[in-house]
Amino acid sequence: MAVFQGKWIKLEQKGLGPGERSSHAIAVVGQKAYVFGGEHSPRVPVDNKVHVFDLQDLTWSIANATGDIPPPRVGVTMSAVGDTIYVFGGRDAKHTELSELYSFDTCTNEWTLLSSGDAGPEHRSYHSMIADDSHVYVFGGCGVAGRLNDLWAFEVKDHKWVKFPVPGDSCPGRGGPGLAVCGGKIWVVYGFAGKEADDVHCFDLVKGEWSQVETTGEKPTARSVFSTAVIGQSIFIYGGEVDPSDLGHMGAGMFSDEPYTLDTETKMWSRWEDVSNSKEHPGPRGWCAFSAGKRDGKEGLLVYGGNSPSNDRLGDIFFFTPCLE
Repeated sequence: MAVFQGKWIKLEQKGLGPGERSSHAIAVVGQKAYVFGGEHSPRVPVDNKVHVFDLQDLTWSIANATGDIPPPRVGVTMSAVGDTIYVFGGRDAKHTELSELYSFDTCTNEWTLLSSGDAGPEHRSYHSMIADDSHVYVFGGCGVAGRLNDLWAFEVKDHKWVKFPVPGDSCPGRGGPGLAVCGGKIWVVYGFAGKEADDVHCFDLVKGEWSQVETTGEKPTARSVFSTAVIGQSIFIYGGEVDPSDLGHMGAGMFSDEPYTLDTETKMWSRWEDVSNSKEHPGPRGWCAFSAGKRDGKEGLLVYGGNSPSNDRLGDIFFFTPCLE
């Protein structure tokens, strides 16, 4: 089996940051990472501030936000298109699933409510979101009446939602799946569908068709609520819950601590061997905030916080870089 090498780096943090939390979201614009939402105690949203982490000087600040500021929430998602971050859904302090789509302009720090109600995807939390140069895609999550398997796209230029065909029975509704856009396709990786799933599906954006992907190689254990990033033609995943707690979102299950990659051309899984100092490794965790990003000119996976096997919320930041040389 193929085993490649990668390196974790623990990033020092300066200034007053958001601290320990899980079920939050992060998006990278340029050399800054923007954090929103999350919980310190189970299902209790922490705040609705936009925390900003400079990836160059490693300093935290709080954006002086204006406009349609969203209420606090957990199980929320964020993705960036250009200088604009899009935030969708989540669950509020009353444990109500939400359906609003907001934008946050990182140049002006202004929030704008773009859609709500029946204008787009139904209410949900613990879903997944990803973006390309002109769309934001939302898939799955926990809806009002159960887990969802629908795929939507928001056209950022026309401010219009588009609903795609629903996949077949082979891809049941799920929470906490990996979601990626690569090679003109949307990839759905694993997730929790009543049990931890280990299937992969993709939606061809040109043909408008779903298919289940048969993968080979060193296949990761079934999991959900893990970190995901696309680098080149590969989907990287790290961590996640591999054995859920009987307490649901109130308690921690068993988490993974290994990174894997799925080559979208060969459909082959590979495990990545950590070549960093052991103190630099984030260890087992899930329910993290994560985003693809660049540091020192190299693409990688940024991971912030999450939940630990001891059910303690975490507040550290790590950056994983594959050794591609």
